[in-house]
Amino acid sequence: MAVVINFNNVTVVREGRPILDNVDFTVEEKQRWAIVGPNGAGKTTLLRVAAAQLQPTTGTATILGEQLGEINVFDLQTRIGFASTALANRIPNSETVVNAVMTAAYAVTGRWTETYDEIDERRARRVLNEWHLLDLADRAFGTLSDGERKRVQIARAVMTDPELLLLDEPVASLDMASRELTVGVLGQYASSPIAPAMVMVTHHLEEIPEGFTHALLMKNGRIFSAGEIHSTLTSDKVSEAFGFGLHVEFDDGRFHARAR
Repeated sequence: MAVVINFNNVTVVREGRPILDNVDFTVEEKQRWAIVGPNGAGKTTLLRVAAAQLQPTTGTATILGEQLGEINVFDLQTRIGFASTALANRIPNSETVVNAVMTAAYAVTGRWTETYDEIDERRARRVLNEWHLLDLADRAFGTLSDGERKRVQIARAVMTDPELLLLDEPVASLDMASRELTVGVLGQYASSPIAPAMVMVTHHLEEIPEGFTHALLMKNGRIFSAGEIHSTLTSDKVSEAFGFGLHVEFDDGRFHARAR
């Protein structure tokens, strides 16, 4: 299988402190990875490097065959679907939902002077329908609930049929019903053989959708454990990564964790 992400000794330093510390990480085109770890472990930083939004301080990061630092990242970003709260905060509150999704074609967050064809709007409305959002297409983004905003972010991320889909805590802060709806739709998408490679950051094992194949446990900016999801998300490994005794179970396609 083709490699879509290849990190070789990637380090990111901020204010003299390594946020990522000599990270080696490879993702192949049919894999779906969940990145798990405590606060401050470096999960979001890793995802931002994979999204071509952040350059490594040292080491090499090759995304979709292009090495960061040697290419135009704007062109690369149009090939990557990326959903995060930070990105959503840049979408104007007055922008309609359909426009918020459609602007992904130009890797921008609000309509300006770019032009779109009728096929672009049809595509955006089809994606909104797939993510149970078509009724909201003409609503202003700023009027949506947290759950609706999260799903719009994901719809926007898949609008361009990306070669790589990156999700930063796609169901964080949602109520139970909104979380389960979003996790369910994500699971259907992840299980599709035509879906792109996926990498999702989460703090909670319960938020990992069905269809995810691999997991990466992080601690203190380093990879603590990585590999096939069931051999990585074990009680012992998760407990050691979080520094707290946890019992991990897998039932009916989903992971669960509770205190030992």
